[in-house]
Amino acid sequence: MSHLDEEVLKETEARETTDDIYNEEGSVSAEFLAGVQQAIAEGNTDYLREEVANLHESELGDVIEALDYDSRPELVRLLGDEFDLTALTEVDEAIRLDIIESLPSEQLVSALSALDSDDAVYILEDLEDEERENILAKLPFTERIRLTRSLDYPESSAGRRMQTEFVAVPPFWTVGQTIDYMREDDDLPDSFSQIFVVDPTFRLLGAVDLDSILRTKRQVKIETIMRETNHPIDAELDQEEAAQVFEQYDLLSAAVVDNNGRLVGVLTIDDVVDVIHEEADEDIKRLGGVGDEELSDNVVRAVRSRFGWLLINMGTAFMSASVIGLFDESIGQMIALAVLMPVVASMGGNAGTQTMTVTVRALATRDLDIYNAARIIRREAGVGLFNGVVFALLIALVAGYWFDNPQLGGVVAAAMIINMFAAAMAGILIPLLLDRAGADPAISSSVFVTTTTDVIGFFSFLGIATWWFNI
Repeated sequence: MSHLDEEVLKETEARETTDDIYNEEGSVSAEFLAGVQQAIAEGNTDYLREEVANLHESELGDVIEALDYDSRPELVRLLGDEFDLTALTEVDEAIRLDIIESLPSEQLVSALSALDSDDAVYILEDLEDEERENILAKLPFTERIRLTRSLDYPESSAGRRMQTEFVAVPPFWTVGQTIDYMREDDDLPDSFSQIFVVDPTFRLLGAVDLDSILRTKRQVKIETIMRETNHPIDAELDQEEAAQVFEQYDLLSAAVVDNNGRLVGVLTIDDVVDVIHEEADEDIKRLGGVGDEELSDNVVRAVRSRFGWLLINMGTAFMSASVIGLFDESIGQMIALAVLMPVVASMGGNAGTQTMTVTVRALATRDLDIYNAARIIRREAGVGLFNGVVFALLIALVAGYWFDNPQLGGVVAAAMIINMFAAAMAGILIPLLLDRAGADPAISSSVFVTTTTDVIGFFSFLGIATWWFNI
């Protein structure tokens, strides 16, 4: 069988395996999961090694998350050295920590030694300092130094996400020497697309793509075909900003350098995709006020994640209630006001949330900056005013017919226009001001925007009604 035939056979087997694992909805199928659960209960290692051990890391991660709490560590124990620790980078943090705590230190050390440095760092960074140091102390010296250097960089930085395995050669080497080096050295990365060129102090000089190596004669020197490195990334740069560099320049990989311009690692597109997913997930959760909560978290962790913002919301709710309290006599004399005022506040809250979501995302992706902020503000003002007028007409007709009072319809329409316009302005200005002040608009915008729309909605509606009807 030729090499090409072998590759085709592997791809076919992988597709068949995937079809067996997942159902039509893309979840782990009940049949496959039941077979794994039964094998775990019976201690059937042969079945697990045949059906589970060879799964892709992402597939194995899905299986682990689908298993019940007690079966996860038991699966890892039964697979032993055949368990692919890379799968733990595909599961929630809570699940990952539970499994790591159940692993014998010898198995964990052995598995970490076989991982790429970026995956090993991803697993180690969630551990307690003492536990992490104990594991690092058992690793071979070279690997320990390599991982420690990555862990010394700030959390969520490019240095934490980079892979420290790369290919670097001096500029005076020939293409032939470089090819021989790559053939003979056993410590090269499993896959790479470019070779970096460095001076004796490991300062980055440039890079050479593998296709250039293949197209060049052996006697040509590397410095002749090397190009300037495409946008090297500082190791302390925030991972989200590094991902934006990849997106802007369509990179597949990028050199990571320290403060002195020395090559310390490489950031690859697979890690950047994970970063983009992680940052987007984080922003969505922060907008909802749930912090870094995950589905695998227990009740205590979930409560701790949500309690703080709920407490703040309760405080701001009293601000809205105090506005209503100013008009208690008006509400007492005209019950229709109590019926209609939640409509005005609710519409404003929804409109503000729409604008806020677009604004926060635009700030995160840097699509919104000082150069186009004025234009976007004018656009949102126009949207808010237009929506306000349209829905004011609708609610005026409904309220006037419902309570047989056209004047009441006019009052609620005026309040609707005011609150919808205010909601649009709050939805864009509050995130911009928070971002300008150095705060994360994804975390705190929601509370301020909702409070603003509630206060203005109640005050405008009840205030206009009190003035118009002389209550």
